[in-house]
Amino acid sequence: MRLPELVELSPRQREISDRITRRRGGTRGPFLVWLRSPELCEKVEALGAYCRFESSLDLRLRELSLLVAARHWDAQYSWNAHVEKAVDAGVARESLTALAENRDPAFARADEDAVHRFATEILRDHFVSDATFALALEELGEQGVVDLLGSLGNFSMLAMLLNACQVDLQPGRTPPFPDVRGHERVPAAEV
Repeated sequence: MRLPELVELSPRQREISDRITRRRGGTRGPFLVWLRSPELCEKVEALGAYCRFESSLDLRLRELSLLVAARHWDAQYSWNAHVEKAVDAGVARESLTALAENRDPAFARADEDAVHRFATEILRDHFVSDATFALALEELGEQGVVDLLGSLGNFSMLAMLLNACQVDLQPGRTPPFPDVRGHERVPAAEV
């Protein structure tokens, strides 16, 4: 990681870290970076908790949206932390393998396809076609579309922090993307 380990926490950092640990079972990964700005950390954690645990989206779709954002941003830490959660929630491993390999995944469920199409268009193109928006609206409803957008923003912010600060992959985990080594993109000729 590019920033030194936090050795001593201020009282405010300790308060926030304790709250994160109670909710998430530990203060690790990105929170060890965000704690350097305690007020931001508190707000980011609250948004992240909503997106991960309370959103109107089904758990399966929340995890899928996180993985689409992680792949878009090449955020290996996020991918490794969530790929098994997505599989356990019901997303087909084959679809996630295709996503990790930058191939077009085939989803058996219409709502998963809608989330993938919507997320991919907004992240890649910065816009969403009328057809994709209508499909997402049909599958997710108004609140679901808004929650998806909020989640993608949150997960993108998370990915940028992980990559910029080079938060280490979890020990013993295989790098998930064939076109990323360490914290750099591999030239296409080497993939």
